[in-house]
Amino acid sequence: MSNHRTDWISEEIAGLKEAGLFNVIRTIDSPMDARVKIDGRYLLNFCANNYLGLANHPRLRQAAQQGIDAYGVGPGAVRSIAGTMSLHIELEKRLAEFKRAAACITFQSGFTANLATIPALVGRDDVIFSDELNHASIIDGSRLSRATIVRYAHNDTADLRRKIEETTGYGRRLIITDGVFSMDGDIAPLDKICDIANEYDILLMVDDAHGEGVLGEGGRGIVDHFGLHGRVDVEVGTLSKAFGAVGGLVAGRQEIIDWLRQRGRPFLFSSAMTVPDVAACLEAVNVLQESTELVDKLWANAKLFREAMQSFGFDTGFSQTPIVPVMLGDAKLAQTFSRRLFEEGVFAMAIGYPTVPQGKARVRVMNSAAHSPDDLEEALAVFEKVGKELAVI
Repeated sequence: MSNHRTDWISEEIAGLKEAGLFNVIRTIDSPMDARVKIDGRYLLNFCANNYLGLANHPRLRQAAQQGIDAYGVGPGAVRSIAGTMSLHIELEKRLAEFKRAAACITFQSGFTANLATIPALVGRDDVIFSDELNHASIIDGSRLSRATIVRYAHNDTADLRRKIEETTGYGRRLIITDGVFSMDGDIAPLDKICDIANEYDILLMVDDAHGEGVLGEGGRGIVDHFGLHGRVDVEVGTLSKAFGAVGGLVAGRQEIIDWLRQRGRPFLFSSAMTVPDVAACLEAVNVLQESTELVDKLWANAKLFREAMQSFGFDTGFSQTPIVPVMLGDAKLAQTFSRRLFEEGVFAMAIGYPTVPQGKARVRVMNSAAHSPDDLEEALAVFEKVGKELAVI
């Protein structure tokens, strides 16, 4: 029996299917690793943000189990009332050291870290200068703040400067950029943006979700990559990608971190990170501090993969990182390409509108330190086969 109140939703869904934009979500029946089990068979996994292969690392598994034995499972409260455990404090201290920042606060996810931070720093009479390709969580956090949002052209510092010059009649000002852009794999010119922020005396925030564990010395992130310690006011990150668990972090000036403990709404109104997650994240910091081996392997794998794809004739866009977009343009072609890869044993998802602009559909390949040279060779052979079959190369 149809309900006329939701007829519009059925029509929207039919439209998505027609346009090749309806996302069929795969279910994984194994740990997150270089290969994952889907529909009863194992496929090479080039979809996940598990950059360093830590999601199923024996040390993280053991740490999570030991954390449960010592502290139980759930914190049972928000951080500001009764949900702060010594584990949370230890993780924040260790992350601040790792990031070479004055202080750090953790959240339930990278998304909530942005929702907490932006409205705590700017409000109704203020202005945000935001890169046009910033992540959805930055866009949502900016809208929540009620500040005026001024978009500048992607990674275009001349346009940022122009927009700052043109904008008058505001209280406080904030520049926000992604560090590594998740769909294109390119890196923000943070050094130049930092110079502009200093010149105009504007607060600067970077979301380093895809730089965490990837860029900088041993994965310390984009601020470390450019040597901007102490010059970037707010560095948002995630523990859900390279760190292999779940959670968000904000590192930066002591007074900003103190303020977020008082005014970050997800910190005040959403229960704390669970014990096994915090314990696993702590162990991930240990792994990263001991050696750069996993980060080095990630970059070596990414270089090998990108160069081979380019030699086949694929367009890999503007990527400078282990995110390698295989640019196809048409959403239906991208879905067909992804489906053929899947049939041939490679899991790599098609990404279309609204995640990327119309006409910029792609298969996004996420490289990982978990992949062996044989894994890469096998995957590349499949990409070449499907590319020729669909006349992309």
